[in-house]
Amino acid sequence: MRRLLDLDADPVAVDSSLAADPVLAPSVAAVPGIRVPGTLDPAELLVRAIVGQQISVAAARTHLTRLAHGVGTPYVSAFEGLTRLFPTPRQIAGPPGRGSGSGPGTEDGSAYLRLPARTLATVLGAARDLADGSLTLSVGDDPDDLRRRLVARPGIGPWTAGYVALRVLGDPDVLMDGDVALLSGARNLGLVSAETSRPHQFRELALRGAVWAPWRSYAAMHLWRSA
Repeated sequence: MRRLLDLDADPVAVDSSLAADPVLAPSVAAVPGIRVPGTLDPAELLVRAIVGQQISVAAARTHLTRLAHGVGTPYVSAFEGLTRLFPTPRQIAGPPGRGSGSGPGTEDGSAYLRLPARTLATVLGAARDLADGSLTLSVGDDPDDLRRRLVARPGIGPWTAGYVALRVLGDPDVLMDGDVALLSGARNLGLVSAETSRPHQFRELALRGAVWAPWRSYAAMHLWRSA
């Protein structure tokens, strides 16, 4: 729970550093002690991140809900609407040697994820390797090594690798490349010029963000909030 809620952060150090940027200072004052959310299940987080690449949050939620209802384990809960557990990597990948449509209870996640073929292959490949142990995700991983291993996989880019490092490892210094919500927040705060092209804005954000190290993950929380 401490990792999930980032309770070991040093909010005084983070806020003091970020508030030195006059544009970020009002957001820091409005939300002192902002935290970076962790995750209870690294494998689930990776699947969610891959599915959410380059689509809206609402679209990702639709895909993931369909996946959970299709292959997730039924669950009896006192909470209304909580009727399924998120699928394990093996449930998403399907039984070894079996694929979609092999018979009741033996289908893989492809029967429920209506994604582009490349994205679907990335999800199923990651799930298969997580299930057999050839891909591991742990809170004890080195951030640079984790990013390298993820980006080496087909269909996973720097954004996804950075997001996993932020959520799984609690890496305090991640500013995701190409995140449109971060860019929107940066425009709202006046950190980048809204009059230039999007690629130029991303470069401008990266340069501006360099001064927030080693707390760029916390700056990202402020930008997302502004967005």
